[in-house]
Amino acid sequence: MAYSRILGTGSYLPETVLTNAQLAERVDTSDEWIVSRTGIHSRHVAADNELTSDLAVRAARAAMQNAGVTPDEIDMIIVATTTPDMQFPSTACIVQEKLGIPNCAAFDVQAVCAGFVYALATANGHILSGVANKVLVIGAEVMTRILDWEDRRTCVLFGDGAGAVVLGASDEPGLIRSKLAADGRHQHILNTPAQIAGGKIQGIPYLHMDGPAVFKFAVKALSDIATKTLAEAGLDKSELDWLVPHQANVRIIESTAKHLGLPMERVVVTLPEQGNTSAASIPLAFDAAVRDGRIKRGQTVMLEGIGGGMTWGAVLLRF
Repeated sequence: MAYSRILGTGSYLPETVLTNAQLAERVDTSDEWIVSRTGIHSRHVAADNELTSDLAVRAARAAMQNAGVTPDEIDMIIVATTTPDMQFPSTACIVQEKLGIPNCAAFDVQAVCAGFVYALATANGHILSGVANKVLVIGAEVMTRILDWEDRRTCVLFGDGAGAVVLGASDEPGLIRSKLAADGRHQHILNTPAQIAGGKIQGIPYLHMDGPAVFKFAVKALSDIATKTLAEAGLDKSELDWLVPHQANVRIIESTAKHLGLPMERVVVTLPEQGNTSAASIPLAFDAAVRDGRIKRGQTVMLEGIGGGMTWGAVLLRF
């Protein structure tokens, strides 16, 4: 097999929805303040007994069903997450056990909001090298667990969820080009600076973000990598049917779309109802557009995301 392509998609969102109005009862903010700055109206919050692996399993089962693939056909599981169930083992191993898929490779990828793009590119490499035939690629997060609910700059932005795809070997082109990047010099503008030592948490276990710095960095980085990925694939911007971006801020999304010459009608946006679900946001948006018929087989799609690290990347594919 000379290529890999997406065989099926799936997603899962927790049942509880937290609206801006409800959030305004807990922190000094308002619906107007949140919407005007981010475009977010509500977000989903995992139940107390729901772990990242639980969300991942729901999305994975939906993706396998959509792909017509049985658990015993999966020979690798990659989970992109910033909020693992525990220090170790990997959330992927826990997902593997819950899905009842023994004896396949399983590991996590940590690139924060760019995690799904990193995981998909990694899965593609394993398929092209012949190491794997069908890979379950999942982005899953419970970001609300690492938020300071008294910090209105961050707690209004994030939500929980999971999205997944089954990537399989194919005779037909699927993933056309991927490009990944990172710059650790900017790690201080977006992080959760805590560690476990001596049975205690050291450092601050809440998400920290320098919003203006992240915004400035993201706009340039995403525009640049989108242009370079298309150029390396030998494709013109006009040949792109859909952009599925990381759902962080509507202004960042609009800026990237403008750079690519794409009208917003050809950009998949789930941010208003889901908030920023980190590594889950791209597969959640992709699955939504596949299932409602916007993204169709044969169309050219770009996925791109940026996260703490700073890490960023893009995957160009023919669905």
